[in-house]
Amino acid sequence: MLDPKFLKNNLEKVVINLKRKQFNFEFERFSELEKQRKELQQTTQELQNKKNTSAKAIGQAKGRGEDVQPLLDEVSQLADNLKDNEAKLHALQSSLHDLLSGVPNLLDDSVPDGTSEVDNMEIRRWGKPAEFKFEIKDHVDLGAPNGWMDFETASRITGSRFVVLKGPMAKLQRALIQFMLDVHTNVHGYEEVYVPFIVNSKSLFGTGNLPKFGEDLFQVDEEQGYFLIPTAEVPVTNLASQQILSAEQVPAKFVCHSPCFRSEAGSYGQDTRGLIRQHQFEKVELVQLVKPEDSDQVHEELTSNAESILKKLELPYRVIVLCGGDTSFSASKTYDLEVWLPAQNTYREISSCSNFRDFQARRMQARFRPEASAKPELLHTLNGSALAVGRTLVAILENYQQEDGSIKIPDALIPYMGGITVLQP
Repeated sequence: MLDPKFLKNNLEKVVINLKRKQFNFEFERFSELEKQRKELQQTTQELQNKKNTSAKAIGQAKGRGEDVQPLLDEVSQLADNLKDNEAKLHALQSSLHDLLSGVPNLLDDSVPDGTSEVDNMEIRRWGKPAEFKFEIKDHVDLGAPNGWMDFETASRITGSRFVVLKGPMAKLQRALIQFMLDVHTNVHGYEEVYVPFIVNSKSLFGTGNLPKFGEDLFQVDEEQGYFLIPTAEVPVTNLASQQILSAEQVPAKFVCHSPCFRSEAGSYGQDTRGLIRQHQFEKVELVQLVKPEDSDQVHEELTSNAESILKKLELPYRVIVLCGGDTSFSASKTYDLEVWLPAQNTYREISSCSNFRDFQARRMQARFRPEASAKPELLHTLNGSALAVGRTLVAILENYQQEDGSIKIPDALIPYMGGITVLQP
């Protein structure tokens, strides 16, 4: 959520910035609501002062032996007027809150202009795509015929865009998860956490998933407002919700493996084939809660942490910075890591690493105290996939495929596969 004070004092600047995100801020509505709020707040304060003065006068009149009934009637009327004004002010403040809840985060000045993913800017590449001397197969044609991936059974159990992984494929997915967690905890210094996979609407509001992206979520209990998590970002970031961390607790670095559940409304075409865009998938997520002055540097660090997994797996990838029009609702700046998929002859997203600055923290009231006696300040929050496990599985199958249909296991994963070096068809 944007800082209301900053918004009021820099309205023109905010409007221009949000246009870079393809968002038209309701300038006139906000100005009118803010004008009404000021007037009502002033009137309410005047009524409160007048009521206090009249109440004090009652005691003084009683002391003089005067008839206090007129004053009692006046105080009663003032109390009714005050109650009415307070109700109107509360309703107006709720309208302002609802309006601001739908306003996205401001873009960092370094984010390039653009309206869609075609305007994203490549920053760097790592690794060289392999040249195959045989016909390349995609991950479905490599996994399904061997019974490693069973989409038909999953469809019967649940529906489309689910999968059952069997045997060596299930083992490979488990190996990937353990490998990623070990790297991030042992090498990068993250604390592993296990969190609920069901969250309430307040937590989803805190990270910016609600109210705007409700259609992308799976709700499991309407009465209690429970939802399946779309990513571990939601429960992990909310570890700091309504909290004031001490200076010693910042930065807080968390890594979490979880299943993720998304309706993927509007996706179509080749994205719905195989493991690329499933309703349920696994992810290892990095979250950092930091001091405001450190968030730019930490954004680079967190992105590098995610890249290290691709490097250790020797998977070619590139890093792009998203343009304004492709940057998400809550993010101020985002780097996407895109891994090379030979069967598609292109790079595909495998991780998004974002800096949200104080946008999520304000919605969650996640703060820290720089010093013992200092006033609490809002944290800056960052997160990134490191990595999306299903898409990493896809990348390994396609990049490490052999002519006979076997899959070579990356060296970094062999210890996690019990010494297995090749998946034989």
